[in-house]
Amino acid sequence: MTLDIMMPFWGRPDHLREAVQSVLAQSDPDWRLVVVDDVYPDTEPGRWVQSLGDPRIRYLRNAENLGVGGNFRECVRLAEHERVVLMGCDDRMLPGFVGRVRSLVDAHPGAAIVQPGVEVIDAAGAVHRPLADRVKGMVRFGGSGAREFSGERLLTSLLHGNWAYFPSLVWRRDDLVRFGFRPGFEVVQDLALIVDVVLAGGSLLLDDETVFQYRRHAGSVSALTGPDATKFGEESALFAEVTARTAAAGWGRASRAARLHLTSRLNALTELPAALRAGDPVARRALLRHALG
Repeated sequence: MTLDIMMPFWGRPDHLREAVQSVLAQSDPDWRLVVVDDVYPDTEPGRWVQSLGDPRIRYLRNAENLGVGGNFRECVRLAEHERVVLMGCDDRMLPGFVGRVRSLVDAHPGAAIVQPGVEVIDAAGAVHRPLADRVKGMVRFGGSGAREFSGERLLTSLLHGNWAYFPSLVWRRDDLVRFGFRPGFEVVQDLALIVDVVLAGGSLLLDDETVFQYRRHAGSVSALTGPDATKFGEESALFAEVTARTAAAGWGRASRAARLHLTSRLNALTELPAALRAGDPVARRALLRHALG
């Protein structure tokens, strides 16, 4: 199993170097890395990737800026192998990531999505556990080792609080092509895609062995779109859609979880102080509307 590692790039060059170097450090060498540059203003990061001279690494620069969702769709178009990870250009793989994923897929070939073990790092690369990740730990499934979930139970849990770490997820290429990243969901595209896969009968394999470092920092898309309420507008639209789709499927618990989306509402409240400090009345009203339903 050659693992396709697709890396959309727009961000800090030093983080990109760390991300690429973490792929190069994999103990299992059977991987392919494609860095897709979304016309980042500085061309030096691209020249650095090209200078590595590793035949497993490919660098491409888009002809025009496609935006977050557009660049993810381009990554899906360029994927070639059966299993694909859409890695953040600011995240890091630990050396055992590819090997662990291989063993998980070999043991559970029917799993549509694989969630390896993840720890969170800050902008400087230090391990930490902010509030959002403590909440994720509270709502995710318990247990230990590799365990597979599907159907209404899985979707209800994720709708109560999305505990998946998108840049670490390993997908089937066929599912990425079939469902894709829909325009209109730039920030919550991960949950939208998971919903599509699970409603179509796909399962998720959850593992606890830490092999990936997810970087949570102030410059991330999610962090930047929180105080101005952009991501919560997307979440409201997605939860309304999922409420209807799960009700139609007869998944009452999942439908209620989507309608209530409690952790999303609480998250909006945590962003309210930043909107107040920014003096943005539109964002303030949007955050309150989302939080109070």
